[in-house]
Amino acid sequence: MKRIGVLGGAFNPIHLAHLIIAEDVRQQMHLDTVLFIPYSKPPHKDHDELIDAETRLKLIKMAIADNPYFEASDIEIKRGKNSITYTVDTLMELREMHKAEQVKFYLIIGIDNLIELHTWKDPGKLFLLSEVVVINRPGFLIQNVKNEYNRQVVFVPAPNIDISATDIRFKIKENKSIKYLVPKAVEDYIIKNKLFVQL
Repeated sequence: MKRIGVLGGAFNPIHLAHLIIAEDVRQQMHLDTVLFIPYSKPPHKDHDELIDAETRLKLIKMAIADNPYFEASDIEIKRGKNSITYTVDTLMELREMHKAEQVKFYLIIGIDNLIELHTWKDPGKLFLLSEVVVINRPGFLIQNVKNEYNRQVVFVPAPNIDISATDIRFKIKENKSIKYLVPKAVEDYIIKNKLFVQL
């Protein structure tokens, strides 16, 4: 059976912590592939600082080009051009796309997402469609999270790398270096195209 990890996010922009954590989870969970799925219009994000989805997808493809286990998917971009996209709908669409195959999906979320899972669309259905894998995040302690989903998820210890897209965008606006925070190809593209400068 093929094991596919599903890692959604704004990726605004994608950075090295995303890649390191995805690779770590891939190895620990013995995944065949990790799908990076940029949100089109995420329901829990401020859209003001989001660059367009197609550009975020392009940056993802640059970032993962040297890893044969990583793939980028435009599934939410196609579905969400004019509306908010929801993870449960994405998982349902992925299952439909792979219905001819023996596939198991692993939804990878941060512990901060677990805390807010009750606010997601049809959160209980996520567990019918996938194995929900929760990774630690800087500033959060897994043992302090108490909610109805704890016993249904798989906790995977991942490296605590305190890199955030928010900080990267701030550095760009302040004309500071983002070297070693994002892959070199991503850094070069951002600088060349003056991304995030005007946000």
